[in-house]
Amino acid sequence: MDHEEKAASESSLTMPQMVLPFHANAAGRMHGGEVMKLMDSAAYVVATRHCHHNVVTASVTQLSFLEPVFIGDLVICYAKINYTGRTSLEVYVNVKAEHLESGTIKKISEAYFSMVALDRNGRPTIVPSLKLETDEDRRYFEEARQRIAKVKSSVA
Repeated sequence: MDHEEKAASESSLTMPQMVLPFHANAAGRMHGGEVMKLMDSAAYVVATRHCHHNVVTASVTQLSFLEPVFIGDLVICYAKINYTGRTSLEVYVNVKAEHLESGTIKKISEAYFSMVALDRNGRPTIVPSLKLETDEDRRYFEEARQRIAKVKSSVA
């Protein structure tokens, strides 16, 4: 497998999902677990696009739910890679909801997903490094590096 650098723009994703009754509770609000599932799917696609290997979710940090989402809303996940390590990647996922009748868009949720690439035997495998093309890319990479170091030090 080729391990050349890849830009975040090569694997980033915008994934829409219409909120239907089976996504919601009795009050017509989308279940938080459904939002998380959508976010995890977006993180999976982005990480897999980047490394062309199966990936698994190792952790999710700073997950927040900011606003409710209702049946009939269009939920849109934006996902991109912020950081790559030797066998892992951090994917930032931002979720917005659009009320289709009014056109109002609101921020719903965001989180950082740590994904680990696996080889055919289910063992961690090397991922392509992240090509940092812009100052924003460099800032996101450094913030992710610090976030990951903080998590590792709190576990040790």
